[in-house]
Amino acid sequence: MTRKAAGGAGGPGTPATVALLAAGVPFTAHTYEHHDTATNFGEEAAAELGLSEERVFKTLVADAQGTLVVAVVPVSRRLDLKALAAAVGARKASLADPAVAERRTGYVVGGISPVGQRTALATVVDASAASFETVFVSGGRRGFDIEIAPADLVRATGAQLLPVARD
Repeated sequence: MTRKAAGGAGGPGTPATVALLAAGVPFTAHTYEHHDTATNFGEEAAAELGLSEERVFKTLVADAQGTLVVAVVPVSRRLDLKALAAAVGARKASLADPAVAERRTGYVVGGISPVGQRTALATVVDASAASFETVFVSGGRRGFDIEIAPADLVRATGAQLLPVARD
């Protein structure tokens, strides 16, 4: 099921959709059937929505020398931790413990959205997002993605748009 939202109701009510609606940021909500056996949530979203993995972005929480930061990178690529660390002024970064990521964002792994997190974290969106008219990110739960213009995603999260993904 796909539902459109540009100031009206759109998709499940999650902190992400609430934040986007409150800010007047246009987005399109896309729900799909999440399978409990799925372990690669971004690949599942791309397959279920019939999209290329370059256009679907995963939200990763990293620890940059004791400071949690968010990286939004294409499902088809990996997070370059050195580039992320440099982007946020740290010497190094590592992926955050999943339980810590869930506690700080208010979302479950596989449904962490870059928008509407419990604790606002510094965010970096991979520069490849700018090559698309819209990208897809988690809407705040498994089986729910938000389609959004990259500039609107950057605005809604206060993100930097920098190259932080690698093959």
